Amino acid sequence: MTHVLLEVNSLKKIYTTRFGGNPVQALVSVSFSVEQGEYIAIMGESGSGKTTLLNIIAGFDKPTSGKVLLNGREITSMNEKEISAFRRNNIGFVFQDYNLLDTFSIQDNILLPLVLAGRPYTEMYERLKPIAEKLRISDILSKYPYEVSGGQKQRAAIARAFITKPQLILADEPTGALDSHSSEELLRLFAEINNEGQTILVVTHSIKVASYAKRVLFIKDGEIFHQIYKGSMSNDEMYQKISDTLTMIATGGIRNA
Repeated sequence: MTHVLLEVNSLKKIYTTRFGGNPVQALVSVSFSVEQGEYIAIMGESGSGKTTLLNIIAGFDKPTSGKVLLNGREITSMNEKEISAFRRNNIGFVFQDYNLLDTFSIQDNILLPLVLAGRPYTEMYERLKPIAEKLRISDILSKYPYEVSGGQKQRAAIARAFITKPQLILADEPTGALDSHSSEELLRLFAEINNEGQTILVVTHSIKVASYAKRVLFIKDGEIFHQIYKGSMSNDEMYQKISDTLTMIATGGIRNA
């Protein structure tokens, strides 16, 4: 039986400048839902609204109107204190530039959300060990971010996102700062984690990244414009389908979904 984990209802976001310039409408009216266990990629050109959408889902930004519900809890109506606690316990975020603290060891960076949540040390280390082994970073836990590679930093950032056992993982261009080998490794890892039941929502402009997802939403001019379900397609077939779709959208060959 399917369970809707995330509901995005009629999101609109208008940015106004302090100096009375023209308001910018980043999101016009975005609605979609995500079932538990799905792996979804959101694609769109720069300025299409995809990062704004992700930030609203994560509670980093508030919409002008509309709602976001995670497992029935409305995120958009929470105050700053409520959203911080809710995000820490329910949402894992993987950033393009890792967002690791250079003055903290890799281990302390990963454990930080649990420290902030006031978890006992025994529980922290019980959670850390299997995650570090899975992500192959057990041997670098005592090192600092500036002592390890980009791929290792991103794996540490993923460990930090997973350590709270979140309902939803959000990733913003997760391979953006990685070389092709590290990118491939990360994408295989995401697919493996998703196959174990983790719900993942990734924002990307990379066809390669999106080809690993089970569904791709295309955002254009602040609206969900089209979507593709992977079904039984291979990653290569999905890559070609996404590429063709982007070309058709760019040339006006696809009508709004």
